[in-house]
Amino acid sequence: MTAQSDPLEADRALKARHRAMWALGDYPAVAAEIIPDLGAILVEACGVGRGDRVLDVAAGSGNAAIPAALAGASVVAGDLTPELLEVGRAAAARRGAVIEWREADAEALPYADGEFDTVMSCVGVMFAPHHQAGAGEIVRVCRPGGTIGLLNWTPEGFIGQMFATMKPFAPPPPPGAQPPPLWGSEGHVRALLGDAVTDVVARRRTVTIDRFAHPGAFVDYFKANYGPTVAVYRALAGDPGRVAELDHALTELARGHLQGEEKAVMEWEYLLLTARKRD
Repeated sequence: MTAQSDPLEADRALKARHRAMWALGDYPAVAAEIIPDLGAILVEACGVGRGDRVLDVAAGSGNAAIPAALAGASVVAGDLTPELLEVGRAAAARRGAVIEWREADAEALPYADGEFDTVMSCVGVMFAPHHQAGAGEIVRVCRPGGTIGLLNWTPEGFIGQMFATMKPFAPPPPPGAQPPPLWGSEGHVRALLGDAVTDVVARRRTVTIDRFAHPGAFVDYFKANYGPTVAVYRALAGDPGRVAELDHALTELARGHLQGEEKAVMEWEYLLLTARKRD
């Protein structure tokens, strides 16, 4: 059996590529500078409080895990990319947040069934390639009656459109991998969670982004800092013409979303969904 025909070896190779992609650029800067409030929004929606046992899936550098810990919860933050966990440890220490950091694959969580009162993910699990596997693990490790909370970019929103814009320029995804922004579709997430949950509440919201004064500033920032964007540009490095095409496509996308005359802002749409695991 070749490595290509061995499903386990193929999955390990895929996860290694994902790990390397998120180590590119500076995702902790994106989380801290561009979307610093999203984690706290998710924590509040989940009703996290003192003494709760909380798991942050695909936690990155702790955008949601840190506010959960500061709310008094006992928090475990797991992520596939150790470089992000290291940044998270330092950030948590600076803020006095006590968190257990652990390298973990969202599709094969190293935790017991029903171990957590709340299982949440803030624009994290959406990037695991096999959606049903990720959703199944989130449900499995949540206790009966516990809370599941998910915050993900919608397909129709700016980040969803950014991924659609980059897709023709990126290497083809491996068989079975699903587009991340599908996690921002209420129907898709409801189907993933199925009858394992009840009391589903789904809301589309936007976060105001005022970091970028003009479209080129957005493109330059994401080319330097956002792992998926960095990876696409690296794949095009030997083709200046295609690089220029992607520059233009992303610039036009940003131009269509920037609003305001005195201060340029964008509204990025996300889906905030909470549910209770069925008893």
